[in-house]
Order: sequence, then C-alpha cells, then structure tokens
Amino acid sequence: MATKVIYFTIAGRPEQAEFRSDFPADDVKDVFRAAAEARQHDILKLYNTRGNIVNICPKLEENTPDKPYKLEVVAAQCTGSLAEQLGFDVNEMESRLEMLEKKVMVDSGETPSVVYELRNKVEDFRQKLESVEHLSWLGLFKDFAVGSQSSNLPFYKRKLKKTDVEQRRVLEKFNKIKSVQLTDDVREFLRLPTFDNWQWEDAEMLLLLQQMFIDLEFTTRLNIELSVLQNFLFEVFRHYNNVPFHNFKHCFCVAQMMYGIIWLADMQELLGDLECFIMLVSAICHDLDHPGYNNSYQVNAKTELALRYNDISPLENHHCSVAFQLMEKPHCNILKNLGPEKYKKAREGMIFCILATDMAKHNEILNQFKSLLPNFDYSNSDHVNQLMKVSIKVADISNEARPMDVSEPWIDCLLQEFFNQRSLEQLEGLPSSTPPYTPSSTHLDVTKSDMEKLEGLPISPFMDREKVSKSSSQTGFIQFVLLPLFESLGQLLPKLEPHIIMPVRKALEYYSDMTKAMEEEKRRKEEQKQNSKEELKNITKENGTLSLQKQNGQPPNTRVPSPGAISTGSNSAKERKILKSGNPHSNNPHSNQSIVGKTNIKAK
Repeated sequence: MATKVIYFTIAGRPEQAEFRSDFPADDVKDVFRAAAEARQHDILKLYNTRGNIVNICPKLEENTPDKPYKLEVVAAQCTGSLAEQLGFDVNEMESRLEMLEKKVMVDSGETPSVVYELRNKVEDFRQKLESVEHLSWLGLFKDFAVGSQSSNLPFYKRKLKKTDVEQRRVLEKFNKIKSVQLTDDVREFLRLPTFDNWQWEDAEMLLLLQQMFIDLEFTTRLNIELSVLQNFLFEVFRHYNNVPFHNFKHCFCVAQMMYGIIWLADMQELLGDLECFIMLVSAICHDLDHPGYNNSYQVNAKTELALRYNDISPLENHHCSVAFQLMEKPHCNILKNLGPEKYKKAREGMIFCILATDMAKHNEILNQFKSLLPNFDYSNSDHVNQLMKVSIKVADISNEARPMDVSEPWIDCLLQEFFNQRSLEQLEGLPSSTPPYTPSSTHLDVTKSDMEKLEGLPISPFMDREKVSKSSSQTGFIQFVLLPLFESLGQLLPKLEPHIIMPVRKALEYYSDMTKAMEEEKRRKEEQKQNSKEELKNITKENGTLSLQKQNGQPPNTRVPSPGAISTGSNSAKERKILKSGNPHSNNPHSNQSIVGKTNIKAK
C-alpha cells in the first residue's frame, strides 16, 4: 500500500512524517510524539493552516511543504530535567506522597478511597445478582457489556453502565495526566464556544474540567482539595451511561459552554464565586445516570423514577439526587469545606438549576426571566436565580452556537435516542412520546424507522427516521425555542452577542436557505416524476395503436382516420389542418400528442 507524507512544524522547526494509510492510529501518534520529543502521556494537538485542530490518525489528509500542519505539546508532565539534575526521582517522590496521604487519611479517621472502590465492585456484583441476564453462577463473572455478545443485543437490552475495563482504562490515563500543565492557547480556546469536544478523549476531558475549576480559582477561593475534585470528576464520568446523546461528552459540552459564558460575560464579577461554582457544577451533573429515554416515557411506562417523583420532572430529580449521592462520599465531596450557610445555598442552587433543564418548563422560565429584564437587579436573589436558570438552559441546548462540524454529529446522536425510545414504546405498547421541543435533527443514512414501518403502525412526530430532516426541524427549533432564549440572555449580557447569538442567527439563516433549496428540489423532482408518467402513458398508447394496425394488416406508420378526418381531394387543406391540430371535439387530453406528426391519410 502506498505511503503518505505529512509536512508539519514543531516549535517552528520543519518536520515530515511518512506512514501507510493502514497503520494503527497509536503508531501514527507515536510518530508525531517522537518528532515532538514528547513523553508517553503528554498530550499532542495538530492544527491545520486555518488554526483548527485535526485528528492525528491514519486518515490525515496529505499536504505540501508550503502548507504544513502545526504540532504542539499542549500538556506536558511536570517532571522536568531540572529535577533529574538535582539528583532525585520525581515519580518516586509522588509515590511516597501518595502513601503518606493514605496514611494521613487513615489516621484522621476518614475512609480511604480504596474502600470506596471496593464498595463500587460490591455494587456491581449486586446488580449482577439482581439481573435476569445471569442464569447461572458462571454469569456472575462474565461482563455482558464487552464483546460481540453485547453489540448483537437490541439496544433496550444492552448494558448502559460503563464496564470495569472502560472505567479502569480512563482512570489509569487520568491519573497519569492529571498533573500536566495545559498551554495558554488551549486554556484560551477552552473558554470559547468554538471548542471542539470531538478531538479529546474521556480522560483528557476530565483534565479540562479540572482546569476550569483551577482557572476560575474555585480550588483556592472555595477551599476545594485537588484530590477531592479529581475523585469527584471521575465519579461523574462513571455515572454517565453509554447512551447515544446524554452521555459524558454531552456533560462536558454543557459544562464547557457554561464555563465559556462565565468568562465571556464576566459573571464572577456580576454574581460572585459561589453562584458561578453552582452553575458549573450543575452543568457537570445535570444529566447524571440518564437512561436515554425522556420524561414522557418514564411517566407512560410508570417507571421507578416516575413513581418516586410523582411524575414531576422524574429525570431531572434523579440527576440531582445522584449528584448529591456522589458527594456523600467524603473523598468526592467538593462541598465539604463550604460551611453550613454556603453549603445550603449551593445545594438549593444546584437543585433549581438542574430542575430548570426540564424542557417542559421552558416557556415558564423564559417568560419569568423576560419580565425581569427591564428592571433586573443583581442584588435581588430571585433575579439572580432566574439568570442562573436561563444560563444553564442556554448551555444545555447550545450546540447550534458551535461550528457546524462540531454541532452536526450531535444531531445524529440525539435522533438515535429518539428512535430508540420510539421503538421501545412500540414494543411495550405505550403511547407515542413527542419530545417536549422540536429536536435539532438531520437526515440519517437509515431510511426506515425502527419498528413502526415494519409493523405498519403510526410513528411519533420527530421520531421517524425517514421524515425528520435537517431543514424542517432545525429551522423551527432555532426560530421558536433556541433564539428567543439566547436573545433574552444577550439582552442582559450583551458581551455574549458575537460569541453565541450571532452564530445561532447564522445557523437559522443557513437552515432556512436549506429549506428553500430542498423545497425547490422536491418541486423539481415532482415535475420530473409527472413528466415521466405522461411519457409512459404516451408510449403505452402508441404501442396499442401499432398493435391494432398490425391486426388490420395496415403499415405500422399509418393510422385509421377518424370519420371527421376523411375528405376528398378538394378538402385536403382542411384535412391537413385537422390532422395537425387534432380532433377539436375530442375529450382525450392526449389527442394532440397522438395525432401531431402522423402521416395524412386521404380517402380513396
């Protein structure tokens, strides 16, 4: 197989890499890592000539020496050569410090984290005991979420929880990179809505979340221990399920947008540290343990969540409950040093922020916020609470404020959840659940809905794979849901206008133009289809005429004249006129087409 050559620069130094397209991705990354003289756990990012991050993989597009990529080590371990020159091993020192920290925790009476890891394993064991999947003791030691068996199961039988292997892999990498230093460029990029989540792995996103707390100075101002923050973030990762949309990547995107809004609008100055801390933590926790099926399904199926919360925002109540269950563990409790008053305020704030993400309350929250805008008072706690609710709502549905290549993959993920839910409702005989808002959507490659098409049943609005199109749903969603919300926030915080409001307006214009183009294309195809039908009818009729002529022994290019067309030689001009224009008394709409161009027949 032919090799490809990639030209790039590292610290201004020109380099080139050569590899085959079938090389494993890790081998390709090692080539670039060697060129950068980077360590195994350093984080590399590759930028194209437009300044966008591109994925380091075998499919990397070839370039020319005059248009090189730019390779940067954006996060490096803090084990410099200076330590080696001074004659001590930093890694050994870190190991000794970890042992000392464990001893301190034991001596101080707090439970070591290893005990909680054991408890997690016991919890997984309990879930296996309660699962009907395991029909023998052998099944207790078998991971049904790994391998081909899980992938062959229908979506409603797949295990949502992350496997032990997946958790261990992310934890090991996070432990190796959690002390790295991000470059200033990455830290600045992290504050912008244009940030591309698809270029970062799960462990790297944990590192970025940690950086948000550090750069906002929450670790110092709110006395949050770094080890506790790291434990909390990993537990959050563990408790996001493997569902198409409401997963850990979505958690990161919402948190990153919330973080960007805090920076871009100077919200720490306007609201204070605790309020911004509440919004960021709420964004991180707002979809914890989401099962991939919305509130309508929970209520219709009378699930445990719906019964527990009396059909009132069952998912949002559950997300909030899981968040505080995580913080009940001392080694994960980022609120433990706040003090009673601040803790109470933080808990209340997280509850109303997470509950505000229920789209069933969208109009109520937006109208209340709009009524406060003319006389908004930052010293009024009720006003501030409404601003916090609207801010997290904006962050939650902010994909359309991002570049198209970042936002569009999320559309497929969202639709996949809707289609999965629709199929499950059909299997369980439940009524169709319409999403509480028109989803951001695009046309999927799959052209049949999951179950309804197969069984000839009616399909839920916005949950039909074939009929949900990018232009139709995006235009309505942006125009009636997203843009009014964003513009209301921008009215109070005008600094957000160029960053998240203008991009949404451009997205609306883009999808509106797409709608017009699709309608024009649809009209053109309908005309072509109609013309094809007309041509087919004409061909069929002409074939029938030829068949009749053969039966009567006439030449194939002649026709039997109609009585009105038979005349003597003196009337030949009139005959030609009739033959050219067709029978004026005929009711056949195709009569002109069947007569024009035929040979004149004169009576003998």
